[in-house]
Amino acid sequence: MIVITGATGNVGRPLVQALAAAGAEVRAVSRAAEAADFPAGVEYRRADLLRTEELTPTLTGAHTVFLLTSGDFLGAGGDLAEVVKSVRSAGGRRVVLLSSQGVGTGNHPADAEAAVWDSGLDWTILRPGNFASNALQWAESVRAERTVTAPFADIALPVIDPVDIAAVAAAALLDDSHDSTIYELTGPEPVSPRQQAAALAAALGEPIRFTELSRAQATERMAQFMPGPVVESTLDILGSPAPALQQVSPDVEKVLGRAPHTFAEWAVRNSAAFQ
Repeated sequence: MIVITGATGNVGRPLVQALAAAGAEVRAVSRAAEAADFPAGVEYRRADLLRTEELTPTLTGAHTVFLLTSGDFLGAGGDLAEVVKSVRSAGGRRVVLLSSQGVGTGNHPADAEAAVWDSGLDWTILRPGNFASNALQWAESVRAERTVTAPFADIALPVIDPVDIAAVAAAALLDDSHDSTIYELTGPEPVSPRQQAAALAAALGEPIRFTELSRAQATERMAQFMPGPVVESTLDILGSPAPALQQVSPDVEKVLGRAPHTFAEWAVRNSAAFQ
């Protein structure tokens, strides 16, 4: 049995689908009141990582667990070490943790990774860079006004398609040869916010106007849905990225045997959200 936390999100949903397609026994876990439209045979449990008393029964029977911590979990002072204890108490043996590329550069704290390293469990850590799906924050303004607003218009990072993150996670969950490995996950090329807007325009077949935000404006907007320290560290990465964060990693292709998807491919596949 493989348990997937965050199963209704941008990574969790395609991950559940990939594992089910591979014939794995999957239990999907999220805070959602109702199960998503998961493939046949996938078991659904509602649970909150902040309530560790709920986790042991939710995790019972699982040998491998995918751990994803949301911004809400971090903002509420969630302790992944307690979650990992629940994994062990339920008899789990392996975890695959969705971390962040910023941990490797010191932009983000390493607490979650340390909880996994010190757990006594077998582990694989995934460090994705900027998600292509972050562009969904522009969906409403693109639909209503065909506009995109973002800071740091021409600073390019190799954004990663969540489908590629899910595919690497599935490989790690299904094959213990990935144990004790950290994978840096990026897209195939750096792409700036202005270039992302252009890719969305091409996917829609209509022009999109781009407006650059100041850092202060971006901080005010992001603080509405992200904890303050996460906002600042994220803006540090976007505005003054370390050279390592601008480099394309070979790890997606190493694991999957194919190149990661481009942002333009993501934009075409998700164009309905911007119509």
